[in-house]
Amino acid sequence: MTQDEVLDIFRSCDALLEGHFILSSGLRSPVFLQKNRVFMFADKAEKLCKALAEKIRAEGYGDVSQIVSPAVGGIIPGYETSRHLGVPAIFTERVNGVFELRRSFSVEPGEKVIIVEDIVSTGLSIRECIEAIKALGADVIAAACIVDRSAGEADVGVPLVSLTQYKVPAYAPDNLPPELAAMPAIKPGSRGLQ
Repeated sequence: MTQDEVLDIFRSCDALLEGHFILSSGLRSPVFLQKNRVFMFADKAEKLCKALAEKIRAEGYGDVSQIVSPAVGGIIPGYETSRHLGVPAIFTERVNGVFELRRSFSVEPGEKVIIVEDIVSTGLSIRECIEAIKALGADVIAAACIVDRSAGEADVGVPLVSLTQYKVPAYAPDNLPPELAAMPAIKPGSRGLQ
């Protein structure tokens, strides 16, 4: 699936937004990918995640026993991608600010898993998820996402498979270009940052 095909799906769902956005990382951007507008349509989520599963296999990371995703954003793409890889999907949740497995989810020491996320900007959620899973002894062989907003610049600590890379500028709040600073900031994401 090409970048244009991925972005066309986002556009068709009114999920490629332009303005002044506060990202979950705290950085600011003139573009926001509102993936939940895409994931509310099962056929569109399936199309993206089937293509992601095919890319995971093509890059040699399909031999895993389960997918682990960081909640909340990674749950739907993790589940849907797992369906196409034929393995179970579980997710980590934040407890006192730290990711951990709950709900009787588990990984075994030495078990090969892949982390699946929705969109990567800085890679923080994936790194924190990897840390939690490695602490339990599992082998995180790679991570995957629908869109890598960093275009390969985010270091998640393992190989990152992205369905597409879409470089979008992101700025520190105290270093905004004038046209962005002139607009009110909107916080459309899920993390409670100001």
